[in-house]
Amino acid sequence: MTTAPLDRLVRHCDRLLQPEQFNDWPGAANGLQVENSGRVRRLAAAVDATLTTVQMAVDAGADLLLAHHGLFWNPTTPWTGPRYRLLRLLLDHDLAVYSAHLPLDAHPRLGNNALLAAALGFRRTEPFFLAREAHLGVRVNTRLKRDTLRDRVAAAVNGPVTVLPAGPEVCRKVGIVSGGAGDELRQAAAEGVDTFITGEGPHWTFALAEELGLNVLYAGHYATETFGVKALAQHLAGKFRLPWVFLDHPSGL
Repeated sequence: MTTAPLDRLVRHCDRLLQPEQFNDWPGAANGLQVENSGRVRRLAAAVDATLTTVQMAVDAGADLLLAHHGLFWNPTTPWTGPRYRLLRLLLDHDLAVYSAHLPLDAHPRLGNNALLAAALGFRRTEPFFLAREAHLGVRVNTRLKRDTLRDRVAAAVNGPVTVLPAGPEVCRKVGIVSGGAGDELRQAAAEGVDTFITGEGPHWTFALAEELGLNVLYAGHYATETFGVKALAQHLAGKFRLPWVFLDHPSGL
């Protein structure tokens, strides 16, 4: 069975994703979050690193879990109850965890937004949505009916899409930001798009979309962020000749 040193995998991910370049939220803690004894035989990828997905990774025989949302978004102490069980699972099964949040949203080749745009049939994209000192999304120029775009998005994420049809019926400037950027409609409109695709947003954004004359497509926070971890795992699997598995644990949000 092929194995790879954990430190080589981590160095490669750090060079590829450059987490130090991002002013991410503190809870992201991008990079290696948990080490193991030093060897990796099998990779697992998940959108969220949780007690459930860690157990799924253990059941899959993985030595390294790649996650978009890592272990530290919620309070991490005290180590009792579910947090204790999580710690025991990681240590007892020698499972390492590497997490990449904004670096995996913004990456031009392996990122959630670049890959979602490609899944929608868009090949030429521009940087979009300057936030936290980086362009996190992409924008495209097109001429596509709103209903056609909705159908493409639904097919890409394999799930339902909520449409706030407040903009033109023919979409010409489309912005894409995966995850939970729904409360940033003003910024999307200010950057010149007439249609904004993101994961989720609050109820009050319906009225704001109408005020702005902006189409909004909510395709699911989880669903729009499956692309990056899959691509990262596939990339590492090819480079280091390791098997990998995607752990699908949808939140429904």
